[in-house]
Amino acid sequence: MEPSITRAIVRSYFRKLDQAAELDVALVGAGPSALMAARDLAAAGRKVAIFERRLAPGGGVWGGGMLFNEVVLQTDLGPLLDELGVSHEPAGDGLLTVDSVELAAALILAARRAGAWIFNAVTVEDLVVRADRVAGLVINWAPVVRQQMHVDPICVAAQAVVDATGHPGEIVRLATLKSGLALETAAGGLPGERSMWAEMGEVAVVQHTGRVCAGLYVCGMAANQVGSGHRMGPIFGGMLRSGRKVAEIILRDLAHA
Repeated sequence: MEPSITRAIVRSYFRKLDQAAELDVALVGAGPSALMAARDLAAAGRKVAIFERRLAPGGGVWGGGMLFNEVVLQTDLGPLLDELGVSHEPAGDGLLTVDSVELAAALILAARRAGAWIFNAVTVEDLVVRADRVAGLVINWAPVVRQQMHVDPICVAAQAVVDATGHPGEIVRLATLKSGLALETAAGGLPGERSMWAEMGEVAVVQHTGRVCAGLYVCGMAANQVGSGHRMGPIFGGMLRSGRKVAEIILRDLAHA
């Protein structure tokens, strides 16, 4: 039986990887905004994969606020939570509380059920850039990079790449610092996120979500890194809205490509 188990895993995994070699959309980082975007993009019929360097997708949702595994969202997102099958309770001041583990699990399941692939323990080393356009990702096993093993990566092609790496904005950094791409933003660079202001941060993360250069988009806290928005802590309504917004923009851009 053991050889059959091995063959089943290898065949199934490499079938996924083979199909993901050319994508409509590649998202880097499997936080809440990326999972929401992947779900909407895949549900619209697009070929989508998320690459997450950690073993567990879900980003900052799991830990709640300071390891209290509850997070906060705005009450108007109740219908979306109901759609995802996530229970919630009113918390006053236009807010509701959600079990962070339930929310993370629901977002992961929703993305997968829509047809998006999630490759965990995979890190992005570099970008594929062609004629000043981001055209794909250079990927490797996260433990290989962490251990500084001299192992060459492989590449996947994508019509659209989404930086959903959170606070660091790692993919935009690669695009600007290594590839020298100019950003289509007011700052034209990476001014960095600002200090905590939940109300303003929730607005900014949606406002700054979108395309930053040809083939490259940002959502979640990477958008506030690019747009110099405030951080907002364990409130996640803006993250879900950001994911939905970037999906809408990409679907529109791909339809007109």
